[in-house]
Amino acid sequence: MAKDKYHEAVREALIKDGWTITDDPFRVSYKGKKGRIDLGAEKLFAAEKGTTRILVEVKSFLDDSVFYEFHGALGQYRNYLRLLRLNNIDRVLYLALPHDAYEELFLDEFGKAAIEEENLNLIVYQPSTKEIIKWIK
Repeated sequence: MAKDKYHEAVREALIKDGWTITDDPFRVSYKGKKGRIDLGAEKLFAAEKGTTRILVEVKSFLDDSVFYEFHGALGQYRNYLRLLRLNNIDRVLYLALPHDAYEELFLDEFGKAAIEEENLNLIVYQPSTKEIIKWIK
C-alpha cells in the first residue's frame, strides 16, 4: 500500500518529539487478516522508569469531505485495535491527523463524543512544520 502524503512529516515530527521509530510499517496479522500500521515508535521516560511504545496510523485527510474520510479512518483504527488485542500486543494505537482536519472533525459536540465513545487516541500534527501540536489520549 502507498504511504499517506504526510507519512514522512509525522515520522519527522515524532523524532523531533524524542521518539525512536522502531517500525515503518508495523506489520500485524491474525488468521489471514493482515494489517500494516504506518509507524511504531518508542520513548524512554525516566520519570516512569520505563519505555512507552506506540503505534501510529497516519492519515492526511485530503479529500473534499474530511467527514467521509473519517469513516474509513475510524474503521481502520478499530480493526487495527482488534488485531493488536487478538495478538496480545501491548502498544497504544494513535490516529495521526493534520491540525485542520482535527479542527473540522473534533471541536464540536459530535467530535468530542466520537473521541470519548470510540476511545480514540489522536496525534494532531502540522504538516508544514513537521511538528506535533497535540496528543489526545
